[in-house]
Amino acid sequence: MSKSVLLLPGDGIGPEIVSEAEKVLHKVNDDYKLGLMFSTDLVGGAAIDATGDPLPAKTMAHAQKSDAILLGAVGGPKWDDLDMAKRPEKGLLGLRSGLQLFANLRPAVLYPQLASASSLKPEVVSGLDILIVRELTGGIYFGQPRGVRTSENGERQGYNTYVYSESEIRRIGRVAFESAQQRGGKLCSVDKANVLEVTRLWREVMTDLAQEYPDVELSHMYVDNAAMQLVRAPKQFDVIVTGNMFGDILSDQAAMLTGSIGMLPSASMNSEKQGMFEPCHGSAPDIAGQGLANPLATILSAAMMLRYSLGAEKPAAAIEKAVSKVLDQGLRTADIMSPDGRQVGTREMGDAVLAAL
Repeated sequence: MSKSVLLLPGDGIGPEIVSEAEKVLHKVNDDYKLGLMFSTDLVGGAAIDATGDPLPAKTMAHAQKSDAILLGAVGGPKWDDLDMAKRPEKGLLGLRSGLQLFANLRPAVLYPQLASASSLKPEVVSGLDILIVRELTGGIYFGQPRGVRTSENGERQGYNTYVYSESEIRRIGRVAFESAQQRGGKLCSVDKANVLEVTRLWREVMTDLAQEYPDVELSHMYVDNAAMQLVRAPKQFDVIVTGNMFGDILSDQAAMLTGSIGMLPSASMNSEKQGMFEPCHGSAPDIAGQGLANPLATILSAAMMLRYSLGAEKPAAAIEKAVSKVLDQGLRTADIMSPDGRQVGTREMGDAVLAAL
């Protein structure tokens, strides 16, 4: 049975990096006879320019019918002055919410070839392999009420609501515990339970849930300490689970431990295994159209898509092996350049992965 893949290139470097991942996907689709069908649509700033809406109804309907989605990136200074409700990022949030993509999986894996590219000492990060499980459709990013109001004394106030229900916490907790079962058997739940009632409930639910997973070692850590420990001794972590805002910050921090955020893929999944897969980096408008962007995070996101949403483990592993082979060859985009490497552009890096396959 054929499966449908929706490509959403988006803005900035998005079209360039999605184009390289698409070449790789077509290659494994042919080689492994996967029967994938590809289509493309608009989201973010590109959709605003064409329709006035960051998430047109046509794109949303297209996404709902797809088995998996590969996204490039959204946003850029061109749209910074728009009303908050019409910003490109609202397209991304709308997809997450509309498709119920509550579980964000962000691996932070250091390829041994890039140990010298990390801002930390090689001995601190060598062998790093962390999975951050971030709740994606709740918390302060979606809580109501929210907005800007004028107080009684005439001063403007901005306000947002941080809220999680027990069922939301339990749902993301199960994803994290099951991920830990498949890895090293250690799960660290990150919260701020000494200050925030929301995360006190978070800790209580995670502790209760741990009784169902006796083979997983659960620990708790305040978010400020977790940020410090990620820099001090990152290899102490196996799987980290946390809420939307804390996960947003910590996963970007973990990304830089690996040398470049340009190397890191991510998956956002719903309960039906439908997922949206995207690189952890942004739209990088400063280098858009110059052929300088690193496509490897997007190519690795395509591998995650094959594994998690399309049930195609062999081609997923083949793509990851090809990326490692290309790094062995010394090929580097500017963000991961090393003294002994050979700098290449976006297309040349994509072609090298294609050849390695």
